[in-house]
Amino acid sequence: MSNGEEYWRRNLRLIIGCLIVWFVVSFGFGILLADALNGIRLGGYKLGFWFAQQGSIYIFVALIFFYANKMNSLDKEFDVEED
Repeated sequence: MSNGEEYWRRNLRLIIGCLIVWFVVSFGFGILLADALNGIRLGGYKLGFWFAQQGSIYIFVALIFFYANKMNSLDKEFDVEED
């Protein structure tokens, strides 16, 4: 496997992992498991409601920083980083 193919394979794996987390948090916690999570309170709000309204947004922002950090590491590892 060439160096470029390995770089792309690891990039796709990272993207797929981020998308899975995104799906679980937004659709899973905010819709599918909302009733089950509503039994738990977070800051006075039901947890399912909190994930649907605010929690998923916080996770999305964290995913952006996580992805950027991981891609910077991957770029350095494969020597394709920008100056």
